[in-house]
Amino acid sequence: MGGRRAARGRTRGEQGRMEAAAEPGNLAGVRHIVLVLSGKGGVGKSTISTELALALRHAGKKVGILDVDLCGPSIPRMLRAQGRAVHQGDSGWVPVFVDREQSISLMSVGFLLEQPDEAVVWRGPKKNALIKQFVSDVAWGQLDYLLVDTPPGTSDEHMAVVDALRPHSPLGALVVTTPQAVSVGDVRRELTFCRKVGLRVIGLVENMSGFVCPHCSECTNVFSKGGGEELARHAGVPFLGSVPLDPELTRSLEDGRDFIQDFPDSPAFPALSSIAQKILSETPAGLS
Repeated sequence: MGGRRAARGRTRGEQGRMEAAAEPGNLAGVRHIVLVLSGKGGVGKSTISTELALALRHAGKKVGILDVDLCGPSIPRMLRAQGRAVHQGDSGWVPVFVDREQSISLMSVGFLLEQPDEAVVWRGPKKNALIKQFVSDVAWGQLDYLLVDTPPGTSDEHMAVVDALRPHSPLGALVVTTPQAVSVGDVRRELTFCRKVGLRVIGLVENMSGFVCPHCSECTNVFSKGGGEELARHAGVPFLGSVPLDPELTRSLEDGRDFIQDFPDSPAFPALSSIAQKILSETPAGLS
């Protein structure tokens, strides 16, 4: 009896997944979904998400960013979109467009707070409910890429977003680390999380990989060297590149400027452009 009940339960679960896959809803026009993950806070996931979105836009793609870092929504500031309002449309929430061409759209809990300094003091179930609502109720329209910027860790929010996106077959995860061992150790756990939940790892990025002096061009390895590349090799995942520290990149994020457009001579520019090209190469012309 118990075996038959379990079998019926599995059948219902499989049917539910097939129905979800058959009804993509507001994600119907989204071609590729990429999650930006890291087991460590402060490694620059939001920076990589923002600059990747800008690089993809300059490659002629329409990009959305879903900011599910509910306690630290920083992307609205990085894209100079603070204080903008989210409106309710016929199909759901209309994301905020950050440029005149409407080539980058953004959804973040930062747009839902009454005051910019308001803290999100929520337990797991409420966070999970909002993440599921973001996935189902934001009317993205036609997008080439949806980048999902996540908080650090491997717990409730991550499981909620992976479960909510699973029926939509995400392209995979972009995992971000910094070179030092304390970061690499936490990011190794993030790779384990990806394996456990069946999320393909597109590749690993080492951020803050040395500081290139703007006067003499000498590179100083402030946070050790090569930890991300070594981790990628041991884990058997692609290494997508190293992004050096650059004061111009920091200032452009604080001012909401387009770093990819304004600083083509920066040492960080070729690294970020190369990462974007590798993401584009994951989606052959016939699929994009």
